[in-house]
Amino acid sequence: MSRVAIVTDSAADLTAAAADAAGIAVVPLEVSFGDEHFRTGVDLTTEEFWRRMTAPDAPFPKTAAASVGDFQAVFERCLAAGAESIVCVDVAGTLSGTIKAAMIARDEMADRDIHVVDSGSASMGTGLLALIGAEMAAAGESASSIAAAIEDRKADLNVFFALDTVEYLKRGGRISGTQAAIGTLLSVKPIITIKDGVVETVDKVRTRSKARGRTVELLTDRPVERMVVLHTMADDVEGFRQELLERVSGPVDPAHVDVYPVGSSVGPHLGPGGIGAVVLYAR
Repeated sequence: MSRVAIVTDSAADLTAAAADAAGIAVVPLEVSFGDEHFRTGVDLTTEEFWRRMTAPDAPFPKTAAASVGDFQAVFERCLAAGAESIVCVDVAGTLSGTIKAAMIARDEMADRDIHVVDSGSASMGTGLLALIGAEMAAAGESASSIAAAIEDRKADLNVFFALDTVEYLKRGGRISGTQAAIGTLLSVKPIITIKDGVVETVDKVRTRSKARGRTVELLTDRPVERMVVLHTMADDVEGFRQELLERVSGPVDPAHVDVYPVGSSVGPHLGPGGIGAVVLYAR
C-alpha cells in the first residue's frame, strides 16, 4: 500500500475491480427494499439492485448513509496495512449525510493524519476524483497535496445525465405527482447536472434520441481531459460512447473512456434507461 491510502464511499459507483486495481478502499452505504437491508457492493451487486428495482410491484428502495463505525473500520484497516495518511473523497454533503459520518470518524481518530474531501458530486463524479487521488498517492504525493489537488479539480468536473422517465423523481419526492404526469404525457426527458452539490435540470427534451443528442452536446462543448460514461441499464450504451468520442476534443484518451453502471446509492433517484457521462475538463 502507498503511504497515503485513498478511501471513498459506494455512492462513487467504482466497480470492485476498478477500486482494487487503484488501491482504493470503499465504505458501503445501505439500500433497503422494504424490510430487507443491504450494504451496497457487499451484500448486493449493481446487477441485483437493478433486477430488484425494476421488478413488478417492487417496493421503492431507500438509501442510508454509511455509518461512523464503517468509516472507522476502513480507516483502521488502511492504517494497519501500512498507510501513514488517508484521503477520503465522499459523495456531496448536500446529497447525503455520508461525509458527516466520515468527518466524525476522522475527528475521533484525531491522532492520525486523515483528510476528508467533499467531492461536490456523486456517482463517478466522486469516483473520478478518488482515482486522481489514487494516481497521486502512487506517485508519492503527500496527503495534504492530494486533498488540495482534489479540491482544486472539483471546479473542472461536470456531469450531464438524460433521464428516460420522470417516474422515479416522483417516487423519490423530487417532483410532484402532477409534474410527473405532465412530464409523462409530454414524453419529457429531463437532462440533469450537479452544480455545487445540487441537482439541477439543464434542459427538457421531448424524445429519447433528442435527449441523448443534447447530452452529447453538453458534455463535449469544451476540451476534455477525462471522461466516464454512466448509465442506468440503458440501451445502446456503446453507441452513445461512440457518439461522445466522435465529438469530444482535448487530451482525453479514447481507450480510457470507460463505462460504469450507476449503482444502488444513486440509481433509485434516476430510474432505469438513463444515460450520460462525467467529464473532467482540460485546463
